[in-house]
Amino acid sequence: MDITDFYDTFFEEAEELLADMERYLLELDVDEPDTEELNAIFRAAHSIKGGAGTFGFDALQKTTHLFENLLDHTRKGELALRRDIVDTFLETKDMLSDQLDAYRNGDEPDQEAFERICQTLQQLALEEIGQDLDGGGAAAPPPKPAPVPEVAPASPPEPVRSADGDQRIVTLLNVVEKDRQLLVEELGQLGDVISHQGDEQRYEVVLASSDSDDDIEAVMCFIIDADQFQIRPAVTGQTESAADTPLVAGEGQRVITLLNVGEKDRQLLVEELGQLGQVISHQGDEQRYEVVLASSDSDDDIEAVMCFIVDPDQLQISKAGEAVPPAEAAKTGAAPVAAANTAKPAATPEPAEKPPVKAATDNGVKPARGKSKAKGPETSSIRVSVDKVDQIINLVGELIITQSMLDQTVSDMDAVADSALLNGMSLLQRNARDLQESVMSIRMIPMDFVFSRFPRVVRETAGKLGKEIELVTEGESTELDKSLTERIIDPLTHLVRNSLDHGIELPEDRVAAGKPRTGRLTLSAQHQGGNILIEVVDDGAGLNRDRLLAKARENGLPVSDTMSDDDVWQLIFAPGFSTAKAVTDVSGRGVGMDVVKRNIQGMGGHVEIMSKPGEGTRIRIVLPLTLAILDGMSIKVGDEMFILPLSAVLESLQPSKGDLYAMAGDDVVLKVRDEYLPVVAVHEALDVPGAKTELTETIAVIVQGEGRRYALLVDDLVGQQQVVVKNLETNYRKVPGVSAATILGDGSVALILDITGLHRLSRAKKEVRRPERTYQSLEALTDKELETSS
Repeated sequence: MDITDFYDTFFEEAEELLADMERYLLELDVDEPDTEELNAIFRAAHSIKGGAGTFGFDALQKTTHLFENLLDHTRKGELALRRDIVDTFLETKDMLSDQLDAYRNGDEPDQEAFERICQTLQQLALEEIGQDLDGGGAAAPPPKPAPVPEVAPASPPEPVRSADGDQRIVTLLNVVEKDRQLLVEELGQLGDVISHQGDEQRYEVVLASSDSDDDIEAVMCFIIDADQFQIRPAVTGQTESAADTPLVAGEGQRVITLLNVGEKDRQLLVEELGQLGQVISHQGDEQRYEVVLASSDSDDDIEAVMCFIVDPDQLQISKAGEAVPPAEAAKTGAAPVAAANTAKPAATPEPAEKPPVKAATDNGVKPARGKSKAKGPETSSIRVSVDKVDQIINLVGELIITQSMLDQTVSDMDAVADSALLNGMSLLQRNARDLQESVMSIRMIPMDFVFSRFPRVVRETAGKLGKEIELVTEGESTELDKSLTERIIDPLTHLVRNSLDHGIELPEDRVAAGKPRTGRLTLSAQHQGGNILIEVVDDGAGLNRDRLLAKARENGLPVSDTMSDDDVWQLIFAPGFSTAKAVTDVSGRGVGMDVVKRNIQGMGGHVEIMSKPGEGTRIRIVLPLTLAILDGMSIKVGDEMFILPLSAVLESLQPSKGDLYAMAGDDVVLKVRDEYLPVVAVHEALDVPGAKTELTETIAVIVQGEGRRYALLVDDLVGQQQVVVKNLETNYRKVPGVSAATILGDGSVALILDITGLHRLSRAKKEVRRPERTYQSLEALTDKELETSS
């Protein structure tokens, strides 16, 4: 098997590790850094380094090695953190991302940038800890474990050494033959395979290698899971596996045996036991894992902590001096334990009956001194290409269309004579709808995917502006279609930066206004019907109405003092509009906000702004949950059926002669509650024959697109329905005034109208027809009483 087959897996896992690394770095308290967070950052760098070394990504391996060494000094307390040091770590993380992208695209990373980051890390080490970082590729050796109390005066066994390095026994558990052969070949790349034997349940490979256990583990984990193998040193005179060798408990110590416990839970249990005392040593496998613990707590207290994670029958605690013979151990699940001061256990006494385990809520039981987690159901996931998911969604869409066709075919059948068929169709409809919802949920990902990017943005932007900002996120678990989450990131980033720059004041100004020095920026998401509401809220100075109007007049925009606040707030989305007094690297050029609005409207959404002077501003983005399915209103023009996005429809009415006004040329406007809306005749824009031409006989559908309202003239409103969106440009070609298409229940194709595109198309056709324009119905309306001048 070619090792390049594992590239994609490495790239995806490394990307996730880098995301976790950035999150932990941003959460670090430089005054009192959390040890677990430092360890998590270190492990992420170490894992990436191991994979990079395996695949020969030299620049990535070198950078992570230097970074890993610095992190090691940090978690040992030898390097004191400061904000600028964390900034350097974040810069290193960015460089690792760039290098990863380069290797993903088959290129070599930027050599100049690589040398610069290496020099930066080396210089930081020299200035802060007074020593150079090792430029080699090997990881720092792991700390030596605490010694196990001696059982007999005999000297402990020595690790076997060879010319190729230390020998280790790599044990494979429940690995099929094909993977065993592949693993043996991969291990042969790391050193010399001395021997290998066993079966599918247990297969042992003796390896002589100078690489570290972590490097070997990094290679193995690309083929099998971490709980399917063990690595231990080969020692002289060793005749049995470590899992079969009993540990010995000294005075005041216990041997805690875990039975049939997975790797993840074993690691968590060892950490929890470390909160109750000192873990002297631990070894074993999934079937039996033994931990020697020195603790003054009682057995009941230890059991109470352990039973938050494992079941009572997976746990056995033995004190010093107790012994369980192997025969009984096999029956009861207990591990044999030798006496504290003898080389061999005495005769085989009957094991004392184990007292019942107390419930965790019994009186007198001490609470766990750590983060205890209840044992929950195991979850698993698989990585699937987005293209495959899209293909499934398309097929389900076709199934829904077919089901609609069948439903329409049987709708005229007799309910009594064909009851079995009608009942089957009803069941098919329900199942098809459930299937559609389930498949659509596969594409839904939590908003945390979006929100997790903003702690870094807020940190860096606030630093440039000299402001103190607290970021609060709400509704991270709210789900949105993957395609929309990727497209909303850029608009949301611009809104966040705009709030930080224009909204939240400087600390001194906030104190003078009676506010806390630290401003608060809140990002939230929630579902509302078939939409998702995303809000950017700041507690800053709010929008200044007079200043916005003055800037709008300066830019030549048509404004008046009687405009509503909502209309004034929307001025910030005008092209080239900016109230910044000076251009900075954050904002001030008058570009961006108009693009934000246009991009959001391109996703079928809209933007709302609410602001109070001195209290802050709330910007709300309303988006559909998905672009694959659309809630639409069916309209009829002539003999043609069209679909209007329901989110764009505001109301519908029958236009009266008194509300229609002719403008210069052949433009017509419709007066709706003191607002004059441009009239767009759908049959004229799309050249539909057989449509109604008398304006008062049509139906005006009031719609909104890109912040403007229009009156679309149609013949009839058919009804509301959910349609499967088909990309017209991919399947046919781009059609002006049309955004997409769908297939109706009778098999016909209906076009989904683009509101703003339809208006532009209508105006363009009027310009072409204007020289020979004759419009009888309009001439009948434009008498002296209705005619207005432009």
